[in-house]
Amino acid sequence: MELNLTVSISIDGNRPWAEDVPEGRLINRGHPAGDLLEAYDWKVLHRGVGELLLECHLPESCLNPKKQLFGGFTGAYVDLIALYTSRTDSNPPAGFQSTINMRVDYFEPICEGIFNIEGRVLNRRGKNRLISVQIRQSETTAVYGLVTLRDTGE
Repeated sequence: MELNLTVSISIDGNRPWAEDVPEGRLINRGHPAGDLLEAYDWKVLHRGVGELLLECHLPESCLNPKKQLFGGFTGAYVDLIALYTSRTDSNPPAGFQSTINMRVDYFEPICEGIFNIEGRVLNRRGKNRLISVQIRQSETTAVYGLVTLRDTGE
């Protein structure tokens, strides 16, 4: 099922990254983690109920000396995608979400160029959601993340 929606996150009304996001994009400039990862340039390939698929690139500022994604930034990708994936759920969170657990497994390095990230809501119970995040490059799963988010209601 294809879902066409505009995601708007507004807690205090000062969220420029979530206002009037163009079709086919995830986020505007102005989000601290999003700007670091240049998420404003990512392409949304699919947004369905509990699903998100993106085409991304590696910013030079996130590369290690071997021109691969520096491992410490991988969690930022996983966390950001998990947060936005949870907002596609059939009953999206009402308020601020807090990451209460995150596991990241590294299988292959992510090298310069284009890669895909897929987020999927696996389970929901009360205010908690379990989200899987896979980062693939050239059809190879390079990273698998599992994130537990809690809707704080704020």
